[in-house]
Amino acid sequence: MRSFPALAALWAAALLAACGSKSSPTSATSNTLTPPTLDSPGDGASATTYRPTFVVRNSTSTVAGDRKYEFIVSDSSSFSSTTATTGAFIVSAHATVPEGAGGTTSYTPDVDLQPATRLYWRARLVVGNQASDWSATRSIDTPIAGYSRAGELYDPLVYGGTIGSPVGSTTFIEGKGIRLNDGNSYVRYQLAQTLDSGEFSMEAEGFHANGPGAKLKVFSMMDGTGDLYTSSYLLNAQYRGVAGNPDNCIAFKALFGDPLFKLEPDAGIRAANIRALDPNKSYFWKGTWNREFRLVIQEGIGGPLVYNVGISLDDLGLGKLAAGRSYNPSPHYAYLGANNGPYGEEDGSWPGITYRNVWVGRGPRPASLGSALVAEGAHR
Repeated sequence: MRSFPALAALWAAALLAACGSKSSPTSATSNTLTPPTLDSPGDGASATTYRPTFVVRNSTSTVAGDRKYEFIVSDSSSFSSTTATTGAFIVSAHATVPEGAGGTTSYTPDVDLQPATRLYWRARLVVGNQASDWSATRSIDTPIAGYSRAGELYDPLVYGGTIGSPVGSTTFIEGKGIRLNDGNSYVRYQLAQTLDSGEFSMEAEGFHANGPGAKLKVFSMMDGTGDLYTSSYLLNAQYRGVAGNPDNCIAFKALFGDPLFKLEPDAGIRAANIRALDPNKSYFWKGTWNREFRLVIQEGIGGPLVYNVGISLDDLGLGKLAAGRSYNPSPHYAYLGANNGPYGEEDGSWPGITYRNVWVGRGPRPASLGSALVAEGAHR
């Protein structure tokens, strides 16, 4: 897929202009201009390309003038705003095209739309500086597929494949994701470039209280494929089990290039964050890093907050020693679970956890990314 960072801003500006700018066609004569009828794709259709063609049946209005059709595609059903991406995919698009022959008019975006996203589209007739009412609104789901490029990675994991490398005993569960069957299994991703700040987030389910290990890892990052435990860029999120000091607490650990620069919650914070996670619920885990590492856990994306703790290099009280310090592993690897189990140093992955909808990016996860998974029932 191609990247069009400059066009993203242009499309967003065009969308906003189409939704209320003073230069937009006026709808004062909408009673005399009939809106078009949507033809294809059908409502709720699954696109087979990131550049689907939108077709309307031409209006029957007899108003004289140059007849054009304005199309809008958005990740918002209200068309009032657009979700910003990191600059690679277009979430929303807008164009005005001349009326087609044969009774229909079509529009195909000239840029790729965001993957795994439920989008909404509509159209209206424009004659000169006058416009009809908008047509009805339909939805369409873009293809559910993963990608990896400089600055971001996305892996839906619900279609029986992964752009990562599964290691050990793993099982794809239809519509759910990939399950790590034991503590020695994991999924490894090599990022296209080092991210010295960013977000690593995913949905995961199958947790339960009293897990079979003191420091079971949910996700991790490091500077290679060797033993995570020995990496000077060790970073992991934990849901501790039996003998977890204390049992069933949530914790994390991040090294910024040297054990001196270690960020982890102390015993008091761990004791205040004992949780009995529900095996019947899906949890959204999100780790963000810059000079701070912060772990946030919710019951599903946007659901009730379970955990929110962050620790900064500035909290270490090291003054100038920490100045300019960053998390910059090279090469940069991200893991679902962790690879240290086979080395026998601390516990490895949380066995039995199923992962999906994984994002690793320099910027925050686009809010609408993965919405097609929900729309297509991928979370059943």
